[in-house]
Amino acid sequence: MSDHQPVVPPSVPGVLSAEQARATVDTIAGVQLPSGMIPWFPGGHADPWNHVEAAMALDLGGLRTEAERAYDWLVGTQLPDGSWHQYYLADSVEDAKFDANVCAYVAAGVWHHFLLTEDDGFLDTMWPVVERAIDFVLELQTPRGEIRWARHPDGTPWPFALLTGSSSICHSLRCAIAIATHLGHERPDWELSGANLAHAIANVPEAFESKDRWAMDWYYPVLAGVLDQTDAQSRLNARWDTFVMAGKGVRCVSDRPWVTAAETCECALAHLAAGLDGQALDLFKWAQRLRDEDGAYFTGITYPEERNFPGWERSTYTAAAIVLAADALSGVGPAAHLFTDHSPLPSLMSTGDTVGDPAGE
Repeated sequence: MSDHQPVVPPSVPGVLSAEQARATVDTIAGVQLPSGMIPWFPGGHADPWNHVEAAMALDLGGLRTEAERAYDWLVGTQLPDGSWHQYYLADSVEDAKFDANVCAYVAAGVWHHFLLTEDDGFLDTMWPVVERAIDFVLELQTPRGEIRWARHPDGTPWPFALLTGSSSICHSLRCAIAIATHLGHERPDWELSGANLAHAIANVPEAFESKDRWAMDWYYPVLAGVLDQTDAQSRLNARWDTFVMAGKGVRCVSDRPWVTAAETCECALAHLAAGLDGQALDLFKWAQRLRDEDGAYFTGITYPEERNFPGWERSTYTAAAIVLAADALSGVGPAAHLFTDHSPLPSLMSTGDTVGDPAGE
């Protein structure tokens, strides 16, 4: 794609225009630092997962230079073992632990950028970054298949895995395999790890720390693409009433009246992936209740008080989730199906009835 080729931001007729989407993208760019880092909000911290999410939105808004600066920041901050710390401030590390999902997400962002730009040079440049990151993450995989969620700053792994994090890693791993395949690199160990991870997500609930109250544990296995459509629809329908406040959005925790726009949009992506397009559109419409006048989005709102939280926070990752969901709902861009149709990604190997022995401790 030429740098000069105009990019039309995604739109959802009757809900969000391309001009409104571009205004949202501009609010993200307005928070980006000269280093390329994209904090959650001005003066706030950044984490590499939400940083990548924001970079993807910049790309969808046609801000390719800003998006590539965001990836340059990741190149410059990656540690020799392939990891990143959990949270960064403008000039320091705020939280030094290493979250596996946070480290893996670079692969999804890099593949998304390539789908939009067809820039082989970018893919070549980012391949060592992706390879080191994925290798770091897979060192946290257990023989059963799940991936422990983090390492302490001294390198000691945490003793448990999280379903949401492992599900997101599964999708990122398939993006990494797609990058490797496109560049002619063979990583059969990644393919086996992906198969074992998907098997654990779909079939071994006891492998994960119980987070049953959290909406992300409900919809992320669907978003990861490890369930067939029938099972995906059954999973989403079973707890719709638990997590969804009709006309308002998705509760981030089932027993609290906290609705967040980002989780509402992620849940919309999961419903699209399951073929539940009507529910997906409804969720996206309801997320617009958190749009501010300049196109930024408030992170969340409580009901029935209708009070924004935390405080009046407007987060870049929330704006990014809106733009990514709009792209998926539009269905027309070259990366529109990345989170909703997993068939173009390398297929997952079948593990049969026996889980293999992937990389792990």
